[in-house]
Amino acid sequence: MAMNGTEPDNTAARGFAFGISAYLMWGLLPFYMKAVDHVPAIEVVAYRILWSIPVAGLIILWMGRTADLKHAVRNPRVLAMAGLTATLIAINWGIYTWAVANERTVETALGYYINPIVSIMLGALFLGERFTKPQLAAIFLAVLAVAVLTYDAGGLPWVSLSLAFSFGIYGYFRKTMPIGPSQGFFLEVVLLSLPSLFILLALDIEGMGHFMAGNTFDTMLMMFAGPATALPLISYALGARMLRLSTMGLMQYVAPTLIFLIAVFVFREPFSSWQLLAFVLIWSALALYSWSSIRDIRERARTEKAHAAGE
Repeated sequence: MAMNGTEPDNTAARGFAFGISAYLMWGLLPFYMKAVDHVPAIEVVAYRILWSIPVAGLIILWMGRTADLKHAVRNPRVLAMAGLTATLIAINWGIYTWAVANERTVETALGYYINPIVSIMLGALFLGERFTKPQLAAIFLAVLAVAVLTYDAGGLPWVSLSLAFSFGIYGYFRKTMPIGPSQGFFLEVVLLSLPSLFILLALDIEGMGHFMAGNTFDTMLMMFAGPATALPLISYALGARMLRLSTMGLMQYVAPTLIFLIAVFVFREPFSSWQLLAFVLIWSALALYSWSSIRDIRERARTEKAHAAGE
């Protein structure tokens, strides 16, 4: 393939477009969740799973990744890991859907702000990575923020912590799975499809289902659950392949920032001074984490350049 001076820039531009699109879609997802807040969270999650299958399947066909998928299906280890990640992401979706429906969207934003700090902790626990001083300071500030919220609410902020840890652990196992992101997502929703069908069948038998139940708008909303779930995940996967990890890492704050702004200024959810203090602590922790990551990347780049020049 012929190379030219604009190729890297074009790749970076397309990667940025995919990445920012994913985070914008995730950031605006509360509007969809609010539209379906009259539907039980478990039913919404079931339809998110089932309607994601055709969307993800078509994308895999378009990308020509069916051979990788066939190989993964024949590998028991990959299937077991996909079952684990599927369970984790289903739990994450269920908590998020329930939280938005019950006017706790602010807590979901905090959870996704905490997620990078959780990733640092998981790296130290399971990958033997050492904490840097700025990372230790960031973890201390995050723990302090949780303590502030615990004092304010009289109990642990379980919505925020559950979202942060379920998505953090999901991300850890997802990285170690020997399959591409698009194929992995398709495999996850396929594995979740059978329990989802049982749930929906049980709801229909009880007369509690909302799909094809006489309300055309509800039916359309349930069908839209697939694209709303699959498109940002696939877009994120494409962006991550074209951009540096540091760039994607900095963009990840777009989604919780949008969620936070929507919760406070559009949904008008209560936002106390204690919550504001907790958010300031988390934002400070993330600033430390981001500064530390950028500094480390620059130092590695300088070292590699010096080694290359000395050869």
